[in-house]
Amino acid sequence: MKHLIALTLTVLGLAVPAAQATLNVLTCEPEWAALTQELAGDLAQVSSATTALQDPHHIEARPALLAKARNADLLVCTGAELEIGWLPLLQREAGNGRIQPGQPGYLEVARFARILERPTSLDRAMGDVHAAGNPHVQMDPHNIARVADGLARRLADQDPANAAGYVQRNVDFQNRWTAAMARWEQHGARLKGMPVVVHHRNWSYLADWLGLTVIGELEPKPGMEPTASHLAELLGMLKATPARMVLHAAYEPPKASEWLAGRASIPAVELPYTVGGSPGAKDLFGLFDDTLNRLLQAAP
Repeated sequence: MKHLIALTLTVLGLAVPAAQATLNVLTCEPEWAALTQELAGDLAQVSSATTALQDPHHIEARPALLAKARNADLLVCTGAELEIGWLPLLQREAGNGRIQPGQPGYLEVARFARILERPTSLDRAMGDVHAAGNPHVQMDPHNIARVADGLARRLADQDPANAAGYVQRNVDFQNRWTAAMARWEQHGARLKGMPVVVHHRNWSYLADWLGLTVIGELEPKPGMEPTASHLAELLGMLKATPARMVLHAAYEPPKASEWLAGRASIPAVELPYTVGGSPGAKDLFGLFDDTLNRLLQAAP
């Protein structure tokens, strides 16, 4: 009997080896790190180049980040020019051929997403407008589901020995995500048509998903800091066309939002924007749970 047990354990050990991380994945933003972790589990070591308290348009490629890029098997970024101010430098200085544009080790998730606000013409006078459209795709949960399918396929391609595991984890994630989206959309139905002011166009996908009506922006032009004259114009506009709240991301300075909200007698609502942007946004599910809760609590 002892020999039989030993043989059985040996066979089981060979059939189901202990999970070991085989991929080193670096993502540009926390939402893609969280999604990669959902799809890879223990099969990958995952880190993010930015945090929820950093503007993803503008970071510095510091030595610690260069070291992560140098060792990455897969680099997952939003693309659509979101990281154009720092990612090319990071890829060049890292000297890692696997993660260069056009290589299998580099993935732009925007290619899987539904893109809003594609400009019909480009003019620097328009401000920081992205030629490929609005890159803040993660605030529509339907885009998260689309990206998950594409990312799972790339993980499987990069780690074929564990391909079945990525497929199965994606199936499980999609089932849980679909159920969560139905719940969020049911709870968020009363927000439809609600007029809001936003700091930046990083809320376009959230507004499109929930049916919010964006009637003003704190930035005079995309990427430009709010000015006193523009805020005064917005305040005057709100007297004729009232908004219900002013939205800003956790990484954005709240001063302008609070100034306008205080004078318009409406709430300024800080939203996490990405995973880690609030205590409740610990993962992708928490990101949307907390975002919706904050909107509903502020709604009259």
